[in-house]
Amino acid sequence: MRYVISDIHGEYDLFVALLDKINFTPSDTIYICGDIIDKGKNSIKLARMIYQMPNAKCILGNHEYDFLKYYWGLMRNSPSDFDAVLAQLQQYYPDGSDMLNWELVDWIESLPFYIEEKDFICVHAGVPLDREGRIIPLEKATPEQLVYDREFKEHSVQVNGGKCVFFGHTPTSYLEQSDGKIIAYLRPQHKGSSIDDYYKVHLDLGTWMSGMLGCFCIETCKCIYVTKNDTI
Repeated sequence: MRYVISDIHGEYDLFVALLDKINFTPSDTIYICGDIIDKGKNSIKLARMIYQMPNAKCILGNHEYDFLKYYWGLMRNSPSDFDAVLAQLQQYYPDGSDMLNWELVDWIESLPFYIEEKDFICVHAGVPLDREGRIIPLEKATPEQLVYDREFKEHSVQVNGGKCVFFGHTPTSYLEQSDGKIIAYLRPQHKGSSIDDYYKVHLDLGTWMSGMLGCFCIETCKCIYVTKNDTI
């Protein structure tokens, strides 16, 4: 099975509980649409776990991108003092400073801004669209557009044709007429039994505030959720 998730934000225990609930196995794949760090209490512990999962595919969210911009700024000012740079990076995440090493920093820096498969796209905040609502080739988008987009989340933004787009960035609870869960947008006259029936799926549940984490299964088009009660 293939699953998609976003905006885990350091909620390590919830992520482990969700993997357990879906009976995640080495033959499954989980796609993570960015923002695995910040806000929650276990950013580095979570990042290390995902880094070590061969069947996890992760992209950059705005929080990883902001961390990298901070890192690049340190390197410009201290290009040869690597110990000092790492010490300052460790202060960025005091909850897991002893677990943040150069191997993990290099992994975060290696993450792409999007993943495009044959039947879907994973991005953090949104994809660029032309005037007819068609997806513009993602290689033409700027990093800022992919991780900070503020419009793609709106109900009124529809994708005309193209692949289904998975994204997060803004909690679904911030939208009007939302129950705070994953929102999957059906194409007109489609029933929802296949991923091809959807044009976008909004995954951010504001987990660090709501205490709920969810993922979307691509094969079944079903949403699976866990809450803090599942971690006790």
